Amino acid sequence: MFENIDDPNLKHDISRSNLRADCENCFGLCCVALPFAASADFAIDKDAAKPCPNLQPDFRCGIHKSLREQGFKGCTVFECFGAGQKVSQVTFGGADWREGPETAKKMFDVFPVMQQLHEMLWYLTEALTLKASRPIHRELSSMHGETERLTQLSPDALMQLDVPSHRADVNVLLLRTSELVRTESHRKHKYSQKSKRIDRRGADLIGTNLKGADLRGANLRGAYLIAADLRGADLRAADLIGADFRDADLKGADLTGSIFLTQVQVNSAKGDAHTKLPALLSRPAHWSAL
Repeated sequence: MFENIDDPNLKHDISRSNLRADCENCFGLCCVALPFAASADFAIDKDAAKPCPNLQPDFRCGIHKSLREQGFKGCTVFECFGAGQKVSQVTFGGADWREGPETAKKMFDVFPVMQQLHEMLWYLTEALTLKASRPIHRELSSMHGETERLTQLSPDALMQLDVPSHRADVNVLLLRTSELVRTESHRKHKYSQKSKRIDRRGADLIGTNLKGADLRGANLRGAYLIAADLRGADLRAADLIGADFRDADLKGADLTGSIFLTQVQVNSAKGDAHTKLPALLSRPAHWSAL
């Protein structure tokens, strides 16, 4: 699916299909390259570059259908944004990490770099689909193109990238997008002045009672909403990039039109059949059907 953006030469895949994990074309990189520690999210310790004991020879997870029940909730809230298949099939041309220690080390080092670049592409692509961001579409398109170019670099070049610097440049545009979207939403829908002033960027809202709160157009970038009560809250047009929703209660909450929300954030929260989500996100299987 493509959308023309002002300039007919600027076309972007807004389905973001290439920015979703395709485990069939990945060599189980997230199950090998990344470490995890025994905790509420993982039943065991695992070192980086060591295969998870649940990883099968065909790179499938042996307990995929029962991860939460067996203590691997952390696996259900991880998203590589398509970096796994990109590294496996493009960067390394289909050569898997079992072919030799040198290949393995490079793949494991490149994977988290690619994951960050693909996450940025996810946000940039979303920004380009928003009508309110049209004044900066050309800049967004240029940054999208540059980020995509970086994902095509060789393994050695990828490992040399200054990812924090590039992320900072991307974030400048995402912040501008956020301001444009939230301002337009307040103007168009005449949200209350109280909700318009809400700026809780990076705020510690762990366990906070926000039941039924009017958070329309709020800035909640990077806010800690762990175990917060957001039942029935109105989060339309809110900027939710990087907000931590682990165990937050979103039953009956309205997140339609919110920006920069990912499936990972949704998966980490609690919700029900009455929770309203943006169109591109899916209702997690573990959510209540009531």
